[in-house]
Amino acid sequence: MNRQAQAAVMFLLGAALLHAGATDLYLRYVKAGLQPLLLASGAVLIAAALATAWYERKRAKAARAADAGHAHSGHAHPEPRISWLLVLPLLSLILIAPPALGSYSALRTGTALQQPYGYGRLPAGDPVPLSVVDYASRAAYDHGRSLHGRPVRVTGFLALDHSGAPYLVRMALNCCAADAQPVKIALTGKLPPVLQPDAWLEVTGSYTPKLTHDPVNNGPIPYLKVTSAKPVPTPHDPYDETWNN
Repeated sequence: MNRQAQAAVMFLLGAALLHAGATDLYLRYVKAGLQPLLLASGAVLIAAALATAWYERKRAKAARAADAGHAHSGHAHPEPRISWLLVLPLLSLILIAPPALGSYSALRTGTALQQPYGYGRLPAGDPVPLSVVDYASRAAYDHGRSLHGRPVRVTGFLALDHSGAPYLVRMALNCCAADAQPVKIALTGKLPPVLQPDAWLEVTGSYTPKLTHDPVNNGPIPYLKVTSAKPVPTPHDPYDETWNN
């Protein structure tokens, strides 16, 4: 690649990072806490691209001035134009927002549920809003001690296994989407008549001691007895970061 192509690629990459960091798009790739670093990286890349373009323009003017002073022999060999195709993935990053990981990934990856060091007290008021990770860990490892007699409200997306059994899932995030792993809750009780994979549901229900194991890694998957369920829009941040806070 010549310097102009390098500068263009750096500029577009920096613009893509700034665009993602200034909107909700970055949440499809990295955890929320990395937004400042993403914005700083974009700004640095754009500054480097502008500096490269300015230096190349200055160098080209000096070369033309030198050529004007004497006869120039030989022929220039420009770099292949195909190198400019490198900008296409960057344009797609700016123009096309990829979906968050969903049921396809969830069913092919074992549950990442881990036993926490402790459990905080549940807030007053019913139903208690809980994350998928919080409900699953309390049900699987604390045997539902803090959940007895308390209706809960949990939000996640649906995944249906090969037998049609429904799971409420949230992809847990350590750093970025590349390391996202599912945490699953098996659903029983009053389920909607039509279940659509990847649809987001707000489920209200209660603890049940029933437990199954993930066929992928034999990890625990607790059940939730559903009393009502309604579709909800995809949340602002589709990934769950509570498990490593």
